[in-house]
Amino acid sequence: MHKLFPHSELDRILDGGAERPDRFDEIADELIDRLDAQEADLEISDPQSWRRGEISPRTSFVQQFRADVDAIVPLDRQEEAHLARRIEFARRRQERALREASQSGDSRLPRSGKSHRRLVRRSMELHALRSEMVERNLYLVLINVERYAQTGTSRMDLIQEGCVSLFRAVDGFDWRRGLLFRTYAVHWLNQAFRNYLYNHGHTVRVPVYLQKALKRINQATMRLGDSHATPGEIAATSELDEGMVAAALTAARGSYSIDADHRVAEEGSRLRDLLVDDSEPGPYRPEIEAVSLEQGLGKALVELNEREQFVLRMRFGIGMDREYTLAEVAGRLGVSVERVRQIQVRALAKLDTPSLRRELEPFFN
Repeated sequence: MHKLFPHSELDRILDGGAERPDRFDEIADELIDRLDAQEADLEISDPQSWRRGEISPRTSFVQQFRADVDAIVPLDRQEEAHLARRIEFARRRQERALREASQSGDSRLPRSGKSHRRLVRRSMELHALRSEMVERNLYLVLINVERYAQTGTSRMDLIQEGCVSLFRAVDGFDWRRGLLFRTYAVHWLNQAFRNYLYNHGHTVRVPVYLQKALKRINQATMRLGDSHATPGEIAATSELDEGMVAAALTAARGSYSIDADHRVAEEGSRLRDLLVDDSEPGPYRPEIEAVSLEQGLGKALVELNEREQFVLRMRFGIGMDREYTLAEVAGRLGVSVERVRQIQVRALAKLDTPSLRRELEPFFN
């Protein structure tokens, strides 16, 4: 059974190194030696310890993500400093374990035994601490993504890029500089969002140099106050070559899928739902049906004999001015009312077949 070294004790020792940053590495290495000698593992915090309780389900991914983030308690300045030093300590200890495993003479890392367990545990400790730093700063993704969410790109993709960039920010953050993590992380978030827009913002990828030129063109257009300014006028204001301006404007033409969401706030509303053909009198025309009702009935009735067709046409008013009663049909045929009923029942039974039902099925749904 391995001992667990609590974070509170770790923070107490590392805080001494934080007061003299030049000795932090020395203090950390001494503590690593002591923990390794004792075969002690670092405590791994329960993720529920920084959450505010139950999360009610939401209807969309973005809403659910926002609810999850709102339930996470952010770090204060002291907690952030402690966590940053824990991450550095855990990384140094993992690197020590990797060096010791590689010095065993075998170029491959151990897949079993004591060394393998140590490497797995060191990786778990570092991953848990990095994940805590990322999770407790996810609110930064939601705050900064709003600047880029109106560019026509997928909000979910931008959120994913932002989450990945937080891990890069954690790996590059240096607590010795005295900055808050959020100040450093925002740089990585903006870089991730811009890179995504440059590489995936158009159906056909537009080179980065043209997209940067387009940014200067938009600024020049705003200064001119004329959204229909010519390439020559824009070139004179933006100090770009006129050919470059024309190429950038051509590349800026966007393409949109008619199946894409029209608004993020109204998921399920598609662009195609807003397209209207004013030349058409209404949404339905008989010509759009593969088989019209009249054609379908004609194909069905042709399977009947002449008397059966006559009875059904009169009884249901097919091709007639109105529907006729059994007595009226019987008078026209010169037979009894019961005989007309029998003919009607037999004719309807003949029509109740899969092939004939397919002819009429579109009109009964």
